Amino acid sequence: MAANLQDFAPRMSVQEYLDTEPLSEVKREYLDGMVVAMAGASDRHGLIVTALGIALGPLARKAGCQLFIADMKVRVQALRGTYFYYPDLVLSCEAQDRESPYYRRQPCLVVEVTSPSTERIDRREKLFAYQQAPGLREYLIVDSASATVDRYHRALGEPGEEWDCTRCTAGALRLDCLNADLALADIYADVPELAAAVSAVAAEKSTPA
Repeated sequence: MAANLQDFAPRMSVQEYLDTEPLSEVKREYLDGMVVAMAGASDRHGLIVTALGIALGPLARKAGCQLFIADMKVRVQALRGTYFYYPDLVLSCEAQDRESPYYRRQPCLVVEVTSPSTERIDRREKLFAYQQAPGLREYLIVDSASATVDRYHRALGEPGEEWDCTRCTAGALRLDCLNADLALADIYADVPELAAAVSAVAAEKSTPA
């Protein structure tokens, strides 16, 4: 039987976590008092995150936003308490959201590159948590096992606003935060089998019926 994670994870206050996290040898996420060390990622995960950074970096700079890769926390105040997560990418466009050099409260865009081992958390726990973040307009779940991106979106980023979800398997997806399109070919360019899958779907859609 699997052990309860809470039986082994140390518990601490928000301030204790913030004070000790910069000194920790491993990145740790904070789940309402429970501190959980993050596991390492695969090469495929890293290649996709890097490709996303390359694609989004110039767009973020042009829009006057800040793009962070892997090392910026998002602080979420949810019904059950306070949470700190390390998304794979965070886009911050709110000049007033600079209270700490280590986290953001009001990101415009959050991206998680998911895998079979993290998919349940990314699509349930983190989806719910990120949706509580004020100002968040877009949450992307980028699949590392198939060329698929799910975009959760709300128009204004206001509390109580309804979210919609669209799935992209070819072409490009719209990013309202940057007023730009993000091509799937750019996301998966460095993973040959997924790049080939994107090309195959695009070719199929362009073939006359």
